[in-house]
Amino acid sequence: MEIAANDLPCSACSWTKNSQDHCSYKSNVKLFYGAGDRGAWSLGTKFILKERGTNPPIYEGFNTRFVRENTTIPTPAVVQEWTEDNNRHFLIAERVPGLTLEEHWPNMTEADREQLAKETAEYLAQLRQLHSPKMQSIHGQPLHVAFLFSGGSNTPHGPLSSAEELWTEMSGQLKEIPSKVCALIRQRMPSPEPWTFTHGDLAFCNIMVDPKTNKLSGIIDWEASGYYPVWWEFSCAGIGLSEADSQWKKLLRKYMVDYTPGYEFWKDVKACTSGWGWDKERQKILWQECGLEMPNE
Repeated sequence: MEIAANDLPCSACSWTKNSQDHCSYKSNVKLFYGAGDRGAWSLGTKFILKERGTNPPIYEGFNTRFVRENTTIPTPAVVQEWTEDNNRHFLIAERVPGLTLEEHWPNMTEADREQLAKETAEYLAQLRQLHSPKMQSIHGQPLHVAFLFSGGSNTPHGPLSSAEELWTEMSGQLKEIPSKVCALIRQRMPSPEPWTFTHGDLAFCNIMVDPKTNKLSGIIDWEASGYYPVWWEFSCAGIGLSEADSQWKKLLRKYMVDYTPGYEFWKDVKACTSGWGWDKERQKILWQECGLEMPNE
């Protein structure tokens, strides 16, 4: 039997329009973010609840606690986390005060933005002191990162313990590329050591700002963090998700420790990778440097 529209439950909260019309209850639990199989809820004004599946593995709680214990970077305090029998993971954390930089960006002057970038980079410099003998999570497990390797965020990578192992993992994206071009790119790869703790996603939606002072109030979303090549934080801060996000990251990189050789190497790899990052002009230059002609030219 067909269910009437007013009796169809909301996929997020299971409440129906009919239930809503016959009840004066107004919830202060709000779904404010959803993507893929995950969602984030505000629990009043004090806490956040995150729900997601268990693939890829969940490192956010471990990483956030690690950063709070080893740096002065303002991060959310994790209150509780658990996994249900149906492989759904839940994490409750204190809400970081302020607005996301994405929300507050239009209200800031250029001087405000510049000062925030400098302040954020100074905090991030503390991560440069946290090292590991391998590229791995803080508890020795593989990392899941979409932009450094191929295969998306569901594909595990590592642990890796040498530049050669890193190159082997990265060059899987270059199977159709001439060997001379691969050799040139490999030659340009700077040492990944020391493997350094890295946030890995400094998009302006993960930067919290006090709207009254324009100062940093927190850095959130540490789920992709771990020990990466020393140049990876600087390099992935070159990935702009929008025009405004690109402007933010350009300012931020201005004050970060400069790892331009690593960034340029990564761009060479991505220029030759079909799909995201494909750069025909950069490809053409690489081919020319190797004395080759691009196919279909």
